[in-house]
Amino acid sequence: MVKEKATDLQDIVSHCKKLGFIYQSSEIYGGLSAVYDYGPYGILLKNNIKEYWWKAMVQMNENIVGLDAAIFMDPKVWKASGHTDAFNDPLIDNKDSKKRYRADQLIEDYIQNKIQKKIDKDVAKGKKRFGDSFDKEQFLATDKRSLERQQKIDSILNRMNNALNAADLDDVKQLIVDLGIVCPHSGSKNWTDVRQFNLMFSTQGGGATSEDVLYLRPETAQGIFVNFLNVLNTSRQKIPFGIAQIGKAFRNEIVARQFVFRMREFEQMEMQFFVRPGDQMKFYEFWKEARMKWHLALGTAADKLKYHNHEALAHYADAALDIEFKFPFGFKELEGIHSRTDFDLKAHQELSGKKIQYFDPELKESYIPYVVETSIGCDRMFLALLSDAYHAEMVPDAKGGMDERIVLKIHPSVAPVKCAVLPLVRSNEELTNKASEIFDAIKYSFNCQYDEKGSIGKRYRRQDELGTPFCITIDGQSLEDNTVTIRERDSMKQERVSVELIEKIVSEGVDMRNLLKQL
Repeated sequence: MVKEKATDLQDIVSHCKKLGFIYQSSEIYGGLSAVYDYGPYGILLKNNIKEYWWKAMVQMNENIVGLDAAIFMDPKVWKASGHTDAFNDPLIDNKDSKKRYRADQLIEDYIQNKIQKKIDKDVAKGKKRFGDSFDKEQFLATDKRSLERQQKIDSILNRMNNALNAADLDDVKQLIVDLGIVCPHSGSKNWTDVRQFNLMFSTQGGGATSEDVLYLRPETAQGIFVNFLNVLNTSRQKIPFGIAQIGKAFRNEIVARQFVFRMREFEQMEMQFFVRPGDQMKFYEFWKEARMKWHLALGTAADKLKYHNHEALAHYADAALDIEFKFPFGFKELEGIHSRTDFDLKAHQELSGKKIQYFDPELKESYIPYVVETSIGCDRMFLALLSDAYHAEMVPDAKGGMDERIVLKIHPSVAPVKCAVLPLVRSNEELTNKASEIFDAIKYSFNCQYDEKGSIGKRYRRQDELGTPFCITIDGQSLEDNTVTIRERDSMKQERVSVELIEKIVSEGVDMRNLLKQL
């Protein structure tokens, strides 16, 4: 009997530091807020996430190609895109705590903590009472209290979105006052006025005047748009086709919080799909479904993922939604799917004076393509994957009691270490030599780890914490008949197999094709 306990964000943060997944940047100097370094196992996992995304996006689609654009771009790029004038967040300060917040996030947190949690609590009670016969959708559609609470949520969001769209910052503040929102640190309601704050980092170019200002890119998409013609002319693509990119972006977030969920330096995985005007909603629906499949293929429970349609659309969009994941701190945006219309290409055409159009041989006419975007933060995906995979289980021990096991049940295809080779005892030179021989033979096929320190039980537990799918134990019998014990992470079942079968068993278990074939 395996029993589990709930996971909170601090469990994930502590696990990342302890195991070497993520460190605070510049930690020996006190740490730099909202900037993090990926450690030995973190970089392996992050690279595997990027590989899965790239293969699913580029390798599996003959009409999608890759790009790696520079971080620095001509400042006029950001003028055309609207970032110079309109890339702002509504900022508000608490006069007592001197803490700074995003006004919209204060309101969203109020909704989550004061209203949505009550709905979730009633749903949990209903599920506990009625078991498998409980219909969540029917309950939410008929329960009077849940309906009233949802109406309140909708009313608050509508008012906030209308105020933000109209740039009515006075009403945004008044909404905070009307809801009685207090500062999380001081508990006071002593707020400043709401004001806009531009999120772009700026730096100087080769000269020393303001005319030489450069920006660290706040998104990777514009590098794709300004290279549209280059890629079109050199890749021999035709509409519809996409351009994919993985790269760093930088935003001077007012409040960077919740570990790597919101950072000032982060990595994006984006694909811009160029389509005929009028076809955008067809491909918007296609990519909405395709991207959800990508997440579900990793084994993420369906009830931890949901769509959230945008009520307030960005200036460039005619449709937008988020794929939200249930993090330890609630449902939050993980990936965005946006129908960007022809805003970006048209804006760059107008400001640059260069014709950015596509001649459609079937229609026999030129037009500026429309764009459907999929954009996911690699760091957020990292956090979502760990949050879903982290399990604290009470499992039977050798003495008939119960023992806690921390295990990362990461899909084997993206696990940082695929296989651990463990001699049963360190002091036996024959065993360690045999283990080293096995390690040297299989290390060419997948990422392995050799470990001979500590008891075999403790080494199993450490590999569980790393998310290693398979452990290979070499013991006395291995010297006699050339067999080993192979242990599977999630079930903890052990099987005796021939040394010759190790590579085949592990390779089949961790093959990324297992993921890609589900898409």
